[in-house]
Amino acid sequence: MLDYLQQQLREREAQALTRVRRQAGTPTAPRQTIDGRPMLAFCSNDYLGLAQHPKVVAALQEGARRYGAGSGASHLISGHSVAHQQLEDRLADFMAPCIPGARALSFSTGYMANLAAVTALGGEGTDVFSERLNHACLIDGARLARGRKQVFGSVDELAEQLRASTAPRKLIATDAVFSMDGHLAPLAELLALAERHDALLLVDDAHGFGVLGPQGRGSLAHLGLRTERLVLMGTLGKAAGVAGAFVAAHPVVVEWLVQTARSYIFTTAAPPALAHALLTSLDLIEGKEGERRRAQLELLQAQLVDGLRPLAEARGWQLPRSDTPIQPLIVGDNQAALDLAARLDAAGIRVPAIRPPTVAPGTARLRITLCADHTTQDIDTLIAALS
Repeated sequence: MLDYLQQQLREREAQALTRVRRQAGTPTAPRQTIDGRPMLAFCSNDYLGLAQHPKVVAALQEGARRYGAGSGASHLISGHSVAHQQLEDRLADFMAPCIPGARALSFSTGYMANLAAVTALGGEGTDVFSERLNHACLIDGARLARGRKQVFGSVDELAEQLRASTAPRKLIATDAVFSMDGHLAPLAELLALAERHDALLLVDDAHGFGVLGPQGRGSLAHLGLRTERLVLMGTLGKAAGVAGAFVAAHPVVVEWLVQTARSYIFTTAAPPALAHALLTSLDLIEGKEGERRRAQLELLQAQLVDGLRPLAEARGWQLPRSDTPIQPLIVGDNQAALDLAARLDAAGIRVPAIRPPTVAPGTARLRITLCADHTTQDIDTLIAALS
């Protein structure tokens, strides 16, 4: 077995697919110490820069003093604290404009939240329709679900699959903002199909929550969608700056998750201090502070795209349209993407190279992510280095 694994590792290395961990010695921020070196970082999902916001840090400290370091048990035993309930109530109110009468359920991670939603709602007798570009947690949830799985790559393909389905129950699952491309799914069209075929639409809004829509309510609000058919998964370790995730949906859906979702039932609840800190994060996201930071992100995105477009054309790279802080620069070859990231690294700039199987073969890329704490000078530095 060890010889086999060693051979597999050598093959990955030969294909330029080896993954390497880096050690951050300072808080996540545009200027960060990585492996002992000061770096200008374009690799964090802390889009609004709340991870080290003084008010969020203070709330985390207060939460630890009030509730201790850990929860001690699962939510259904003794780990569900007042802080968890306050967070769930706050999130339900936050998403009510998109999901009438919403109830929210908190999770330790987005991966666990999506596993819970897909497996609990995609049981035997249910057809699960999964978008081809979905994040790994939705893909794994579909694999574990007992219902029949189908993969679609377009609205037309999904429409055909739904017409052919004879299952009594149907679940459509999609990312809202695709994490490696930065573009939005056609959620309005997907919802219209869900309405037509009596299906639920599960939307993973990990990269839209806090960033898009009025008051940062996410992709659903950004597109003006509102219906009881929506099941929203949002993460709380990206734009919200802390950790965890939640599912917001009709109360009947959420109660079904409480009763049947294994990745909710059989795990220790997240520390209540995190939930306490997230209440402050939500206040910042919804208020004037959040509006200011989202406006800064839009300015930085426009500056970066304007600077990269002529460079991409000259080098034969691709710069897909993205109206989010995720800006992919597609290089193509695995080794070429690694070499480009290495040259940036040598110049003190951290941008990760993303390769298969995370993205399709032949589409290796630099995944540039922006934070509201980046400056226009930071963007100029990156563009100059790539030039």
